[in-house]
Amino acid sequence: MQLVTESYLTQQSKLPISGRHIVAQYDDQFVVVYQAYRPEIGDFAAQNGYFGGEFRLNRMSWIKPNFTWMMYRSRWGTKIGQEVILAIWLKRFAFDEMLSTAVHSSFVPEVYSSKIEWKEKINSSSVRLQWDPDHHPSGAKLERRAIQIGIRGKILESYAKEWIVGIEDISKFVRLQYQNLQKTHDLSSLIVPRERIYPVNSIGLAQKLRLSENSEIKDFTE
Repeated sequence: MQLVTESYLTQQSKLPISGRHIVAQYDDQFVVVYQAYRPEIGDFAAQNGYFGGEFRLNRMSWIKPNFTWMMYRSRWGTKIGQEVILAIWLKRFAFDEMLSTAVHSSFVPEVYSSKIEWKEKINSSSVRLQWDPDHHPSGAKLERRAIQIGIRGKILESYAKEWIVGIEDISKFVRLQYQNLQKTHDLSSLIVPRERIYPVNSIGLAQKLRLSENSEIKDFTE
């Protein structure tokens, strides 16, 4: 498996316990995001390195950089229609572009001057962002918030065909970790992808995304 992994307890000791943070595995070139699909879609993507076949480009698709949130959403790959868990290496500039053009999925008065302005942006944007409670491996809610990004239209087309540099089916890894967790209920034996706080490139973007103050911000513009 290409993913860099570590102990869940080690990872959590390095992350904030509350607030809105983008948590991901990344390097200078790539960001890993996760999606879960039925075999007809997931198998095609893993074998071909892009999304095609029965993948639908006429709807919104949600990507998640946070592994444990994906595990909650897919019930560790046991939910019908989400059996194939994919780790997707996405070009970092593309991920940053998604963040910079994203519109909140619900009205945020601190960001938008009015509901009318927000609705106009929602209708014209191809990227949405949503903050949801992050989750403990057991499924319990955490105080920390996790981001998910919805993409459609031309952004989804570019994602599916151009911006992905690698796709790996990690379903066996997911199921092994879930089985061990169910048997032992011991978090010290749980292995997860290594993730840290993802830095954004400006204070203005951090404010728009409503990141918490202790998220990493690299301001190259001010």
